[in-house]
Amino acid sequence: MFELSQLRCFVAAAEELHFGRAAQRLNMTQSPLSRQIQLLERILDVTLLERTSRNVALTPAGRVFLIEARRIVRLAESAQLSARRVAKGDAGKVAIGFTAVSGYNLVPQIVAQARAALPNIDLELREMVTTDQVDALLTGLIDIGFVRPPLARQEFDTALVLHEPLVVALPAGDPRQAKSVLEPADFDGQPLIMYARQGAGYFHDMLIRLFDEAGVSPQYVQHVTQIHSMLGLVHAGLAAAIVPESASGLHLMDVQYRRFATEPERPVELFMAWRRDNHNPALAPMRRLCADTAG
Repeated sequence: MFELSQLRCFVAAAEELHFGRAAQRLNMTQSPLSRQIQLLERILDVTLLERTSRNVALTPAGRVFLIEARRIVRLAESAQLSARRVAKGDAGKVAIGFTAVSGYNLVPQIVAQARAALPNIDLELREMVTTDQVDALLTGLIDIGFVRPPLARQEFDTALVLHEPLVVALPAGDPRQAKSVLEPADFDGQPLIMYARQGAGYFHDMLIRLFDEAGVSPQYVQHVTQIHSMLGLVHAGLAAAIVPESASGLHLMDVQYRRFATEPERPVELFMAWRRDNHNPALAPMRRLCADTAG
């Protein structure tokens, strides 16, 4: 079987039709170049180049072989470049998990930035609640997760990427739309769409704590996991809901947003998480891009 170095010598000689120029192009002397081509012809059992003291010409077999030889050399160079890009983290694949609300603004911005800055890295996006993302990070299904706290896992490193206030989503006709700011007392005995403890425990516990501290008891009419489902119920006129400010980017018709006066002890936070033993070379540049985009 012939070697790649022999193909490179033949391609250079066939394109230059001059052994001296071909050797100079390959940074070698003319004698080794000629030997490599002779070995190639012997392996193929065919004459590729007609040589005289004055000129070099391709044989009919040489013209046909040149087409495939060029293709093989280009493929080899492309494979080498791809391997180097992957090793440096400039190419590859990164799987990202994200909560629904981070999919409204943050994730689209990350996708746009990645297409421009890291075009050789393929993104695989998976919408998941935080608990599912934790499992996916542990099993290697995703490389990066955008999750809600707490995330006390020794296997993970985390970075805060977003913090934001709460706002109130009000359905059409709700008299509280007359106010610019709503207090916890505005929800006492009033219907409210609530987060499910299982799957949305972060927001569920946050609101329960806020209302308990204010001595307020809303009437919870539904418990849901996903914020876009919650806003869909507000749009349907079922009741109000309290959501992160970024959720207002969904822009549902007939849903009005108002400030919520009482903030939790800590604002609504979103963390980027990844396994510290993840050796995907593309992870580090993607993490930096995510952090820069969020910042």
